[in-house]
Amino acid sequence: MFGKDDDSQDQPATQDSVQPSFGQTITMPAPTTDNSAATDEVATSPTVPADDNNENVTTEDNVADDASKAAAASGNDDLLKIKQSALQNLAPLVGQLDQTPEEKFKTTMMMIQAGDDATLIQTAYDTANQITDEKIRAQALLDIVNEINYFTQQHNS
Repeated sequence: MFGKDDDSQDQPATQDSVQPSFGQTITMPAPTTDNSAATDEVATSPTVPADDNNENVTTEDNVADDASKAAAASGNDDLLKIKQSALQNLAPLVGQLDQTPEEKFKTTMMMIQAGDDATLIQTAYDTANQITDEKIRAQALLDIVNEINYFTQQHNS
């Protein structure tokens, strides 16, 4: 039936050709414990841990990263030198800018903070006292007190 010889039903079934009935439990032989071939394969293959942070880079990549960090640091050093020079050149020119006392105060505070220059605190204080709006003047004086706290705490530690 179904393309097989009917004579095959008369022959005894071998273990390989026996099909279990639906729901019948089959006992399989236990697997062998000789995993030496697989273990050797795992031990000799290079392992690369998976990491989303791309920490698995080659030595060449590390050298390139170090070079780019050094170039960035060098670039940052150059930028910091330009910043310092600009602040030094700006200091004597601030008085020549056509600014309100409030604008002059903000400019002076920016220079104090950008250059960590406590010598400009007196100029900022004098300019803050010229601000006519009491709320703005109060905030400016508070900013000066905060800057003085910053410089005195930095000096104490």
